[in-house]
Amino acid sequence: MTPSLLKLLQSVDTPTVCNAIEVAQGKRGFNNFTRGTMLCSAPEEGSIVGYVRTAKIAAVNPPTEAPEVIKERRMAYYKHMATGPRPAITVIEDLDFPRCIGAFWGEINTTVHNGFGIAGTLTNGVMRDLGDVPAGYPVVAGSIGPSHGFVHVKEIGTTVDVFGMKVDDGDLVHADQHGALVVPKDVVPNLETAITKLLSTENIILDAARAMDFDFEKFSEAWSEFESART
Repeated sequence: MTPSLLKLLQSVDTPTVCNAIEVAQGKRGFNNFTRGTMLCSAPEEGSIVGYVRTAKIAAVNPPTEAPEVIKERRMAYYKHMATGPRPAITVIEDLDFPRCIGAFWGEINTTVHNGFGIAGTLTNGVMRDLGDVPAGYPVVAGSIGPSHGFVHVKEIGTTVDVFGMKVDDGDLVHADQHGALVVPKDVVPNLETAITKLLSTENIILDAARAMDFDFEKFSEAWSEFESART
């Protein structure tokens, strides 16, 4: 991912990237994105873009493993999050979904991950302490709740499933208040051009529709130009 592509991805929303992937692929049907409504701690802060660091957690029931095993895995988790390529995004599957109760993402954990240089978090689990999450560290989560329950790390660096989206450690993910998607590796070299083309063609319709003299005839002309430009 080039610096210019990163800057562009950070400036556009996830629906735009979703459409641009189809432009780059030359067809409809891209489907590695989240399903359902997610919540964002700071929608005004824009998109989260980065290479994924994955883990799985659970919180409804107390851990059954020895305390020293849980502690060792927790430290291994933080080491995993503190290393790897940057920019990074943490993607966490809560195995209690859809009945998640343990808020792994509150003031302390978001501040720690922010300090590690991670751009934000995507999870099907719970977030809390919304007024105390560090600025510039958005959390896109499945729910909001007050308690951490018996939250503990179960797996590190494995494939996770967040709202129907399968994610591998190291994948490139784009997320915002709409949800998230995994950018296909073969699309990355052409994605900047695809986004630029998409924005340009969309403006054909948008500019016409915002004009004072817009009517069906103007729409028909603009739509014809739009259709020609995107093929």
